[in-house]
Amino acid sequence: MSFDARKTADAVVEWVKKYFEENASPDTKAVIGISGGKDSSVAAAVCVKALGKDRVIGVLMPQGVQSDIAFSELLVNTLGIKSYRMNIGETVDTLMKEISAQVEPSHQAKVNTPARIRMTTLYAIAACENGRVINTCNLSEDWVGYSTKFGDSAGDVSPLSDLTVHEVIAIGDELGLPRELTHKVPIDGLSGLTDEDNLGFTYAMLDAYIRGEDDLSAHPEVKERIDRLHRNNLHKLRLMPKFEYKA
Repeated sequence: MSFDARKTADAVVEWVKKYFEENASPDTKAVIGISGGKDSSVAAAVCVKALGKDRVIGVLMPQGVQSDIAFSELLVNTLGIKSYRMNIGETVDTLMKEISAQVEPSHQAKVNTPARIRMTTLYAIAACENGRVINTCNLSEDWVGYSTKFGDSAGDVSPLSDLTVHEVIAIGDELGLPRELTHKVPIDGLSGLTDEDNLGFTYAMLDAYIRGEDDLSAHPEVKERIDRLHRNNLHKLRLMPKFEYKA
């Protein structure tokens, strides 16, 4: 089944517009963390088309020196949206120093803490600007848990989380975003490895598997890895389990 980028782009724009009409005041802003990658770029472009550029705010959040910050700047300049630059480097360092004084920080803590601080920053800006935080996750990354719980996986509204990586890219191209944003190879910012290097398979394989276009019978080890990651990370997609008291 072929993906209709134009039809889907129009549909997601209308969906965002309807969400804000029904759940927010006329001056409520969309607040988006801008990484310079495809997801935040496409989410921002969708919001601009749905709400107008005056109701979209981009927040650049480097951790110290960010070598590819120019991509984030290109996005906000291309869309003409208001932006803030909030450097989280000192905040991360201070918190990790405090933690280190009492417990050895795990690799997971080092990787996920900056993402959670970024989400805290977005909600602080949203509180100042009468905004709603836009989640920028896509289906492919969510499927295998390639996100941080209460970090980039959080937000008030999620326009892209039912779309695969390649579908998000196609929508970005349909909306006329610069190719260096929509087709930028994502790198984790820590090890210098790409997302696909870290995952152990390509997004093309993952997307085809999710959409039922390839059962990966020719790559059983990849299928097993995808299925295992999906099972182990479902907790990121579900509501918090709660004890249900029966009065």
